[in-house]
Parts: sequence; structure tokens; C-alpha cells
Amino acid sequence: MDTKNLVETISQLLHTQYFGVLATARDGAPYTSLVAFSTDQNLRHIFFSTNRATRKFANLSSDERVSILVDDTHNLESDLVDSAAVTALGRISELKGSEREKVLASYLDRHPRLGDFAAAPSCALLAIEVEKYILVRRFQQVFEYRP
Repeated sequence: MDTKNLVETISQLLHTQYFGVLATARDGAPYTSLVAFSTDQNLRHIFFSTNRATRKFANLSSDERVSILVDDTHNLESDLVDSAAVTALGRISELKGSEREKVLASYLDRHPRLGDFAAAPSCALLAIEVEKYILVRRFQQVFEYRP
């Protein structure tokens, strides 16, 4: 797959799916969480919100390395050949100030029902700075992309 098609496939997955599985770690133990996410146009960042009083946030405060898996499966046997999944690996940071407000507006355009939650003082808006994407299609085709 050439780079243009790879970027288009990753972009399509990230823009058509609303949820991903975030993987964090603490004290050497992995932990996964379902998150509602959004991305920027150049695929360099993935954004999500979380309450600061969660295990997820504690893990992120302890280790900034994360990954998120986004897939288009439908829990069907045909998913083995018809679906795709992308994993983004990167580092996390909390958005603040005007940067937070700008990203929050875009995030809420995608997830309007999260308005009250995301606007709460106890909620953090986080950005994954993506270092690498790994796309898997048709169960065995693996491609890497660095934005």
C-alpha cells in the first residue's frame, strides 16, 4: 500500500469511528478504557476527555506513553477479511488555556452529548501526540505510518 492510500485508510477509520480503546500502564500492569475521541486534520494528535479522578488519569499521570486502538469491526465472522484496525502509539499531554478551548470546540462538534462532562472543572482534555500508526487489514496485512 502506498503512503497516500495508507494515510487515507487511517484517516477514514479515525473519522468514521467514534470510540477507541485506550491502553495505559502503571507499575508494569496494562489497563484499557473505552474513550470517545477526535483527531486533528493532519493525524498528528488524537484527543479525548476524562475525569481526573479515574484510574485512567492516574495511569496517564504516572506514564505518558499510551496507545489507542480504533477498528471498524461489527462482531461478524466476515470481519477477518473485511475489517481494519489502527493502533496509534504516542505520548499524552493535558491541554490547557486557549489550546484547550480550541480543541474542545472541535471535540464537542464530534461528541455533542459530552458537553457537560467535558466542560466540568474535574475533566481533563488530553492529546496523544502520535508517533506511529500501525494499520492491520484483512487479518494479516500490517502497515506502519509516522505522521
